[in-house]
Amino acid sequence: MQQVFIRWTWLRAVLHNGWWLVTSVYLVVDAGLSPAELVLIGSVQGVFSLVFEVPAGVVADTVSRKWSLVISQVLMGTAMLATGLVTAFPALLATQVLWGVSWTFASGSDVALITDELDDPARINLVLTRAARAQLTGAATGLVLLGLLAWTTRRDVTIVIAGVAMMSLAIYIAVRFTEHNFVPTRTARWSASWTTFRRGITLVRRSRAIVLIFAATFLVNGASDAAGRLAQKRLLDLGLPTAPDPILWFTGLGVIGLVIGAVVLRLATRRINGSHAATDYALAAVVGVLSMLLLAFARDPVAGAVAVVLLNGIVTPLTRVISTIWVNTRTTADVRATTHSFLAQLEYLGEIACGLTISAIAALSTLPLALVACAVLFAATALLMRQATTDDAAV
Repeated sequence: MQQVFIRWTWLRAVLHNGWWLVTSVYLVVDAGLSPAELVLIGSVQGVFSLVFEVPAGVVADTVSRKWSLVISQVLMGTAMLATGLVTAFPALLATQVLWGVSWTFASGSDVALITDELDDPARINLVLTRAARAQLTGAATGLVLLGLLAWTTRRDVTIVIAGVAMMSLAIYIAVRFTEHNFVPTRTARWSASWTTFRRGITLVRRSRAIVLIFAATFLVNGASDAAGRLAQKRLLDLGLPTAPDPILWFTGLGVIGLVIGAVVLRLATRRINGSHAATDYALAAVVGVLSMLLLAFARDPVAGAVAVVLLNGIVTPLTRVISTIWVNTRTTADVRATTHSFLAQLEYLGEIACGLTISAIAALSTLPLALVACAVLFAATALLMRQATTDDAAV
């Protein structure tokens, strides 16, 4: 099951990240969306994902983690496919909302499933770190494959192909995944779901460490999501070459960032699973500050590219894997997916609250000032994580 899970993680990353690379350029170049519209998509997407996240997590804890993942793949592939068929802002907003909802059925379900199936607390953190590295190498592969496909064919065609392939992963899950150590609730599911939800709330309220990482996640995800949606526009404004095709430049930058991320995670594996998690999270946030300031005040695309690589290669992978392991080691099997859904909710809340603020700044002032606002969020995260004691940060 361990290898099957890691292989699926890799395949999903290939399609998801390759698709997003092409889509991010498609939204700017083909659809012509403004910076405010780009960030607004993330905020609206976050609202709908927020609504669906906890119910989806509770369903995974009471019905099935495996079939929650199947539903996720079908919805995700549908949203990806539909994106390549439209260019109007309202239609693109709808496809991205569906894409966000699809992730609610996977966030928490995947970690809960592999944790219970392995049933080995000593191994699960290493497996999750390996899965995170597989996600990065898969993402790099996807950037190259789908980036080249978009260059040799068309962006909209590549987006549709990626969507069809993502839908097919539902078959892989249905056939290859097992669910031997999970007992679904067969009676009074509504009552059981409410009980599961309340147990999750109680667990979070009693753990200062979980509350701390939830707050950090809110800030980091708000900054990272907005920065990720503005980076392409900023690089093009700085004079990134548009010939032969900007997709090639974004592919190269993406691959470099992901390779660096895989190396960073490999070097940091023991620290992540030890007593340095809070310190590493704070350091990653500091790198986020530097990358945003560099991107905001860059005078040429080379400096801007360095900033993007720092964000994608250090900040994003470190903060995500640390928060996942942090929460996973502090929850119990009966509410594992629900608790991870709470974590995802904080991500969406960050996208909504911080994203709307940064979108307003981009619309009313300038794009560089919006990036400075992202730097402020990263700085607040670093200060927050500095408050963690060694005992709280132990993973």
